Amino acid sequence: MMTAMLITMLLLLLLGYPMLVPLAVGSLVGLVWVFGDLQHTETLIQQMMAGIRPTALIAVPMFILAADIMTRGQSAQRLVNLVMAFIGHIKGGLAVSTAASCTLFGAVSGSTQATVVAVGTPLRPRMLQAGYKDSFTLALIINASDIAFLIPPSIGMIIYGVVSGTSIGDLFLAGIGPGLLILLLFSAYSMYYAWRHRVPTEPKATWKERAQATQQALWPLGFPIIVVGGIYGGVFSPTEAAAACVLYAALLEFVVFRSLQFKDLFSIARSTGLITAVVFILVAVGNGFSWIISFAQIPQMLLEGFGINEAGPMGVLFAIAVAFFIACMFVDPIVVILVLTPIFAPAIASSGLDPVLVGVLITLMVAIGSATPPFGCDIFTAIAVFKRPYWEVIRGTPPFVLILLMATTLIMAFPQIALFLPQLAGR
Repeated sequence: MMTAMLITMLLLLLLGYPMLVPLAVGSLVGLVWVFGDLQHTETLIQQMMAGIRPTALIAVPMFILAADIMTRGQSAQRLVNLVMAFIGHIKGGLAVSTAASCTLFGAVSGSTQATVVAVGTPLRPRMLQAGYKDSFTLALIINASDIAFLIPPSIGMIIYGVVSGTSIGDLFLAGIGPGLLILLLFSAYSMYYAWRHRVPTEPKATWKERAQATQQALWPLGFPIIVVGGIYGGVFSPTEAAAACVLYAALLEFVVFRSLQFKDLFSIARSTGLITAVVFILVAVGNGFSWIISFAQIPQMLLEGFGINEAGPMGVLFAIAVAFFIACMFVDPIVVILVLTPIFAPAIASSGLDPVLVGVLITLMVAIGSATPPFGCDIFTAIAVFKRPYWEVIRGTPPFVLILLMATTLIMAFPQIALFLPQLAGR
């Protein structure tokens, strides 16, 4: 059954159909295989609708809308200016500032693709002018955007939390440590690259310029406080925090900064609606697919066939890391989370692994896969935004992928990197 479903999906992908079509048709193939006919299609549709029914998913379009407002307004640029004012002058400071800006913008958007656009658009020309190779610049922007998938609010963590029933608030906190670890590793490599290639340093900002940049960035820095502080202060649920972010973003850009006008709201809403529609269709179809394979007990058969159930906690973690990493090199991250999480759920439960740790690992692996050839989605975002050919965009990625895999190894070996903050918060 699984072979027939996979062959069908692969053929449709090769024919150029969008991911929702192979998932839907693959689900129908599985339905026929299990029940012998299509009379249970209504049940499949009910399962698809159930996939988009959880209230926690309401946070997804609101975080997308908030990120869209900030990207088109001044918030993103003000965060970039703040980072540049304080560390732009050190060796490799421009590259370090790019990685740090991705981290900061990730803390207000939760989207890797929004981060590629918001940070890459202003900083890529400056890095090229400063003497960085375009292959390094593009690879840094694409891979540093992975941090946005870990730093709260993370859309990937929301999807995982809904699928697995794990606390989204705990997942948000657990992503901070790994996100900062990756920022540190990227910064070290950027400084080494600048030293090796003799890239000139940027002029040092005066304290007056730093004070001005800090003052301008104070309002945008309120987003992480709203998300993390609001959730753990008992003020908001994750969904309510998302709604508060939209209101805050709108007040900043339309009232305080006056960078947007009322007429801009229509194009922003249209863009958010299109992205949200794609996400929710994928969630619905992915949930139907997961129901079929779970009903047929395919996860249990696969885990037993590969001996994962007897592999122990570290073996299960390693299998999860490999599976999610490879899958996201070819398929959209949301689809991978929806399809693979139920498959590994029995092994996660039987091995006694902390679901929050597993969620961080899964989120990290899908983020890495999203920036890894051949079909990582962030690669194609960069191609569209920066108008560069495919091979030029991926040429500089290997060192960053190795760094990200190193960070993955450290998190697996030292889980407290992820679990320290949730435990500190009294989880």
